[in-house]
Amino acid sequence: MTEKLAEYRRRGVARVKLGLTDLDGVIRGKYVSLDKFADLMAKGGGFCDCVFGWGVDDELYDNGRYTGWHSGFPDVGYRLLADSERWLADEGCPYFIGEFVGEGGAPHPLCPRTQLRKALARLAEHGLWLVSGFEYEFAVFEETPHSVREKHYHNLRPLTPGDNFGYSMLRTCAQSDLFTHLMEHCRALDLDLEGLHCETGACIWEAALQARPDAEAADRANLFKTFAKAYFQKRGLMTTFMAKWSMDFPGSSGHFHFSLVDAQGVNRFQDAADPAGMSTLQKQAVAGLEHHLNDYLALLAPTVNSYTRLVKGYWAPTAATWGVENRTAAIRIIGGGGPSQRIECRVGGADANPYLAAAAAVAAALHGIEEGLTPSPPVAGNAYEAEDGLPESHRFPSNLGAATDRLERCAAARDLFGDAFVDHFVMSRRWEFQEYERHVNDWQLARYFEII
Repeated sequence: MTEKLAEYRRRGVARVKLGLTDLDGVIRGKYVSLDKFADLMAKGGGFCDCVFGWGVDDELYDNGRYTGWHSGFPDVGYRLLADSERWLADEGCPYFIGEFVGEGGAPHPLCPRTQLRKALARLAEHGLWLVSGFEYEFAVFEETPHSVREKHYHNLRPLTPGDNFGYSMLRTCAQSDLFTHLMEHCRALDLDLEGLHCETGACIWEAALQARPDAEAADRANLFKTFAKAYFQKRGLMTTFMAKWSMDFPGSSGHFHFSLVDAQGVNRFQDAADPAGMSTLQKQAVAGLEHHLNDYLALLAPTVNSYTRLVKGYWAPTAATWGVENRTAAIRIIGGGGPSQRIECRVGGADANPYLAAAAAVAAALHGIEEGLTPSPPVAGNAYEAEDGLPESHRFPSNLGAATDRLERCAAARDLFGDAFVDHFVMSRRWEFQEYERHVNDWQLARYFEII
């Protein structure tokens, strides 16, 4: 790092940007001087722990035990990841990822990145390592942060009109500057996209990030969401990663693709002798997802809005089903026995915290591996129709409150992530759900204002 600091000084770099991720996946950060950065790399730093004591609107929880008015909001420790450097060309400075730490540098019980690393450490005990990648759908509008508020988020103008342009060559040609520049922008930030295209629904794009080992995929996914928003805002546009911005269109997913490899990097999910290319290990992982996705749903679908996406017939699963190359199922098997043999968990929306979404999928798969579970027969055809024969435990809760209750009762989640995290996350989701329930919305006004 001494050489890096010397290089910054030679180049006249005056500042460094850093960011840390809160429970909701929001990156909280700041600029620091070069001298302060040198001190942070040597000793670590402190960040106001209110980032664990408020929701996405910065409104403080009224019943938080970890932090609140009762604690005085002290600093919580953090460290910067030396190998996470990205160069922000338009800001003339580097960016570094931070990770919260506890007393004496111990893992912090509420840090989302730490929770993913716990799941990865448990995998490593079995001689297994994660390779994964995220793909995101998001909506792009001809709006600004001011205009959406002035319009009260109604009658927003999509970047392009129409809802029948999935995989459209016309749209990518007509908007080629935006598409290609976004790919170049991401490549320069070490957030390489392996695919970018239009999806069905007005102004919906889909970006697939390249697969990476360990926690790198979640790091990149989280950075992508923030830097993509900034990319569009600098061009007078806006994008949203809400799970569903309009009930007239399918929602925006945050699909998670993953495989498990051994110490030599060999994909342990592949077995060429199996008709679907699935090894015993992959089948066990699928069974774990079947049995435990419900327990972790609040981590994969963490907002009230998440559950407007999880409805039948809109390209999102409503139960823990699985199938080979079946996009109607929650768990899709891809590969055919080659090195790319993998699982696609199609449950999470674009609104999920990537660290917690990855941790949830890995945790569920781990249960199947550790318990030696066997999956049910795969669904062929329409998985929605197959749900009628499923046990209630495999059907997803219909709202955030019910999903939160399941997480609270999950002993396996407490064993892996710890009581402190589960209790705090449960409290934060209950707050989110209660905030929704105590507000009058447009649907209620339109339905009841005159007639009731």
